[in-house]
Amino acid sequence: AIGVGSAFEGWSPREQDAVYRVLVPLNPPPGHAFHLELNGAGQMAARTFCVRVELVCTCKREQLGEKLLCFLHHSEEELRQKQKRSLLETLCTGSYLDVEKTSRWFYQLVRCSWLHLPQSYSWHMVFQPCSRSCQFRLTQGKKSLLVEMLFGVRHGDSDIFVVSQPTEAQKGGSSIFVSGQPAEADLISSTAWPETYAVAEAKFFRHFARQVPCESLHLKCL
Repeated sequence: AIGVGSAFEGWSPREQDAVYRVLVPLNPPPGHAFHLELNGAGQMAARTFCVRVELVCTCKREQLGEKLLCFLHHSEEELRQKQKRSLLETLCTGSYLDVEKTSRWFYQLVRCSWLHLPQSYSWHMVFQPCSRSCQFRLTQGKKSLLVEMLFGVRHGDSDIFVVSQPTEAQKGGSSIFVSGQPAEADLISSTAWPETYAVAEAKFFRHFARQVPCESLHLKCL
């Protein structure tokens, strides 16, 4: 996971409303490939993409000794008995990765995983309603943290991602997601993934912070 947004940069529009946003990169499971396609629909300031999911042959991997059936070349009955269903059947609408289905799946993973962490004995977790990300509040006595887990798909080998939820910068650093998702998210199709440069920007700032003198005004700004 990659920390993005103002809280990880050490500031917040309103300190008491700091939201810790982490971007979780998604990689296609064996037998699948992700292809990003530019989406021309919508009126958002940022570009949006659709993540097309393609089934790929894994027969060679099976020949090398891996216990992996091929979605393309094994019968449906054999696949159903010995292997989990493909993403096209579980997390997609048509051939495209669905943000809301992915969010529900991710929510269940976090919910189950939390019970196995030692922090679950001292921190209380309450999930917040949102259909395009996984949001929860952690409390321990008077301490309180609001966390938003975004999930995204990387553009090739770059630091540019398409993400499940418009990022803080794309919203103007405004609404904090406590009572639900912002109104503009309702206008986005469940198969649309907004583009974000948040990870590339964070690396850019860290690079320049290492170049300037310790007492520099520029370092304080960065």
